[in-house]
Amino acid sequence: MNPKHLILTLLIMLCPIGMAAQSTITRNKPKRTVTKPKPAAKPKAKPAPRRNNTHHSSSTSSTSGTNSTSSTNSTSSTSSISSTNSTVSLSTELNKLINDMVYVSGGTFTMGATSEQGSDVWSDEKPTHNVTLSSYYICKYEVTQALWRAVMGSNPSNFKGDNLPVECVTWNACQTFINRLNSHTGRNFRLPTEAEWEFAARGGNYSRRYKYSGSNYIGDVAWYTDNSGSRTHPVGTKQANELGLYDMSGNVWEWCSDWYDSYSSYSQSNPTGSNSGSDRVHRGGGWDCHAELCRSSRRNYYSPRGPRFDLGLRLVLSQL
Repeated sequence: MNPKHLILTLLIMLCPIGMAAQSTITRNKPKRTVTKPKPAAKPKAKPAPRRNNTHHSSSTSSTSGTNSTSSTNSTSSTSSISSTNSTVSLSTELNKLINDMVYVSGGTFTMGATSEQGSDVWSDEKPTHNVTLSSYYICKYEVTQALWRAVMGSNPSNFKGDNLPVECVTWNACQTFINRLNSHTGRNFRLPTEAEWEFAARGGNYSRRYKYSGSNYIGDVAWYTDNSGSRTHPVGTKQANELGLYDMSGNVWEWCSDWYDSYSSYSQSNPTGSNSGSDRVHRGGGWDCHAELCRSSRRNYYSPRGPRFDLGLRLVLSQL
């Protein structure tokens, strides 16, 4: 056979085998891995500090800041509430005071040891004399501890209770109280003159000439030694007098504005007492007094610097 023909024949015979081998190689060849570009990594948030002893410093610092703010807010809130309550309390007491002022129409009366006062009169209640007064307002109650505390921020009383009359107050302390009260209200509260006090205690122009303020029977209108149990009582719990005023006999004595001095027989108009002296007048008797000391004309006096646990006050206004 021709050598060329032999080589051709061999190539034809080997061709299928080569193709099969190539197929096998191609089929088993591993696929090329395509790597996709990774997206940019997001910044990681810092982990919250662990609440354990290891990170206590960081945690405490954060918490401390919060607590400090909370504490500050709480303190501020408490202070605000306290201030509000204080303001509300003062406002409430001042409104009550204004509403409790009773109008006393001016008039003329006989001051001192008039006949209904009986045989209990003392020499300084004489001579009787005519007094003419202009109209004024007087509080139906003695100043309470609630009002005093609202204005002054303290309570000097021996017997404690909001609706009890304030006591253990000097005449001088009463002036401080009144000055502060006037600054809050814009009014001119003051202590009554001795004449204003007695006129009101007698019932003013509606007087029925009682021995005590509002009755001839002291137990009806007064807390005094026989029924007080050796202490003060809430204001306004006995009967009122002809003007609607309470406790002008008994409970606590009440400071007046006058210096204590002897009476004159001359008629007077709006008297204010002596220009000087050593003691100030107080009127009305108290829880520790016998009946004769609670009479409407009974007078007493004490140092303006001296407090007593049976001595308080009542307020007056010349005009509302």
